[in-house]
Amino acid sequence: MPITFPIFEIRFLPFLMAFLLSVAFALALLAYPYAAWLWIGFGIVAFLFLIGVYDLVQTRHSVLRNYPIAAHLRFILEGIRPEIRQYFFEDEKDGLPFSHDKRSVVYQRAKMVLDVRPFGTTYDVYREGFEWVNHSMAPAPMSKEPFRITVGGPDCTKPYSASVFNISAMSFGALSANAIRALNEGARLGGFAHDTGEGGYSPYHRAGGGDIIWEIGSGYFGCRNPDGTFSTEKFAAASTNEQIKMIELKMSQGAKPGHGGVLPAPKVSEEISQTRGVPMGQDCISPSRHSAFSTPIEMMQFIADLRRLSGGKPTGFKLCVGHEWEFLAICKAMLETGLYPDFIVVDGKEGGTGAAPLEFIDHIGKPLREGLSFVHNALVGIGARDRIRIGASGKIVSGFDIARAMALGADWCNSARGFMFAVGCIQSPSCHTDRCPTGVATQDKRRQRALVVTDKRERVANFHRATLHALAELTAAAGLAHPNEFHPFHIAHRLSPSEVATFADLYPALSEKELLTGARTARWKVPWEMASAQSFRAVT
Repeated sequence: MPITFPIFEIRFLPFLMAFLLSVAFALALLAYPYAAWLWIGFGIVAFLFLIGVYDLVQTRHSVLRNYPIAAHLRFILEGIRPEIRQYFFEDEKDGLPFSHDKRSVVYQRAKMVLDVRPFGTTYDVYREGFEWVNHSMAPAPMSKEPFRITVGGPDCTKPYSASVFNISAMSFGALSANAIRALNEGARLGGFAHDTGEGGYSPYHRAGGGDIIWEIGSGYFGCRNPDGTFSTEKFAAASTNEQIKMIELKMSQGAKPGHGGVLPAPKVSEEISQTRGVPMGQDCISPSRHSAFSTPIEMMQFIADLRRLSGGKPTGFKLCVGHEWEFLAICKAMLETGLYPDFIVVDGKEGGTGAAPLEFIDHIGKPLREGLSFVHNALVGIGARDRIRIGASGKIVSGFDIARAMALGADWCNSARGFMFAVGCIQSPSCHTDRCPTGVATQDKRRQRALVVTDKRERVANFHRATLHALAELTAAAGLAHPNEFHPFHIAHRLSPSEVATFADLYPALSEKELLTGARTARWKVPWEMASAQSFRAVT
């Protein structure tokens, strides 16, 4: 993509000023060639101008390509942050916030920089909520093989060997074309999967060649009729592409469950129109619920149809758990119809989004741990856990995050935030403004060019590889051979300065087929009795 120079944008003002002042000093020197102060001034502004030129052409730092000269202030402040924390925040005991601590770890791993630190933990280990893995006195040899899990039940004819760590759902439209290309090419290099998000299977996904999980949302983008309903023909034609490995029906998203979305008409570019199968010049509407089915039984039948139309590929659904009887109604529909998904992805309410109302972000939906434990135990309770794999997503970034989720029942984990950091996201709260400073979350071509695909794809693959290496070390320290051997009793949680419980205490387990033989506690008995395979509404 050729370099463009949006001269009237304020982000280029320091560079423009350095250029104009360089010219002004050069002209002045023609008239006064022996004025020492003119030579000093010219040297300073010319140096700044050359820095700006370098910023524009270098490929490693997206923010410098979008904010030449000015963005160096960020790196200066970032460099002295440890000293600032030491001298001004000595009494802080909670450890680094997520945006600083885990983001810096992702950057280090993505750049293959040593990701160790001195002086021990930054967390107050006696503060309520602190968690850790109980290690073994006889650590196991560290696994050298990449951790993978086979997804595909008895009805699936094309099972998929998935990494235990993959890229979570982020749509083209929410992310830029360059970000999608970098993520997908990184997935190809690293041998893991890339979820499309509900925005459709775009040309930028295809170009990368990485394994694809095609997410089908309520807008049926990429497989819809002109009236917005599901198109069997379009889905069948697209889903048989060999790059697509799994089909994921999106029921809800953790950051805004039960909430639809609108992409305003001005943002529906020609590329997005073609990818989503929507007309240009009109609002692109993603409804809050599906039109292809209305009951749990119809949902299971729809999933079976998607699997058949895709040629037998693993097919499942994603949800953020809300009313418990609704998920149990789906479980009853599985039993009544004999139709089962191959996998279920549990999204926690702590998951991210480009834009959502405050109430939905903060107060709607179950957090990941509660939702994941509930789904795992419900499937155990109906005797279906062995045939259905479970994925987990929601602020999963580190090896410990993966181990903790797998201890609660996950077979694999997805990460959006971590991989966004790997391609250069700095958590600027401007995702919804189309003015992302690093070219990650924007459709502005001039801003997108800051994200250099050939550089960032390597960082995506590096982050995946380094995180799995950390997971392997953690797993071995616990005396285990594979992270799927983690159980709730391996993870400890501090309740107070003097009380500790394991996840086995905090998340009691159901026994095999307990819901079928009669749940022993009201915790499960009440929502089970409220659930009906015929309706998502509660039976009262």
